[in-house]
Amino acid sequence: MEDYKALIVKPEDNVATALEAIPANKDAVVSCQGRVSTITVLDSIEFGHKFATSFIAKGSDIRKYGEVIGRASQDIDIGAHLHTHNIEGTRGRGDQVGKE
Repeated sequence: MEDYKALIVKPEDNVATALEAIPANKDAVVSCQGRVSTITVLDSIEFGHKFATSFIAKGSDIRKYGEVIGRASQDIDIGAHLHTHNIEGTRGRGDQVGKE
């Protein structure tokens, strides 16, 4: 069985980045600052794309690089692909001023 590689940049991140293409239902070996875990991805993940490392409830912050990069527009299961279909951008939106 082949394991695929992914990286979490900061321990507080709730997404990992695929370091290679990962087929659906395959294990990704995820490393972060010397800690290693395994997550089964639910969807095919392209190189450089993100997947959830924990359950993310609708409306919750998405964290990558230790920073909020958006909010979940729906509930997101562990191992699910994160992209425009389930992340709502929060940067540069005039309707979000004072709501953070």
